Amino acid sequence: MGSAYSTIAADAIARFQRLLGKKVIFITGTDEHCEKIATAAMAQGSTPPDHCYLISQAYRTLWKDLDISYDKFIRTTDSKHQAIVKEFYSRVLANGDIYRADYEGIYCVSCEEYKDEKELLENNWE
Repeated sequence: MGSAYSTIAADAIARFQRLLGKKVIFITGTDEHCEKIATAAMAQGSTPPDHCYLISQAYRTLWKDLDISYDKFIRTTDSKHQAIVKEFYSRVLANGDIYRADYEGIYCVSCEEYKDEKELLENNWE
């Protein structure tokens, strides 16, 4: 439901902007890099690439059924996407916008974030 909600909202905005005569490039897709992917693939008796292929096809079918007006469907495993990300990462690293450092925390697989102990206690996370 979460992906459908945000994609439908983005589609409405894209359509409205097109009605205003603005040039719109509406990009959607699938994020195929996280621990949840590997866990889900293993639970299905599949590999992460095969699992991601099936999921991305399911989303494309859903967006077609919902008449979503996207221009590009991007998979984070696509080589073109990876090349763009590498170039972007190189630039922000060279500019000092990001840096390497050690971080200690508890990784929350479901929300894909590091949490500190205070957050875990406040939100009753396990």
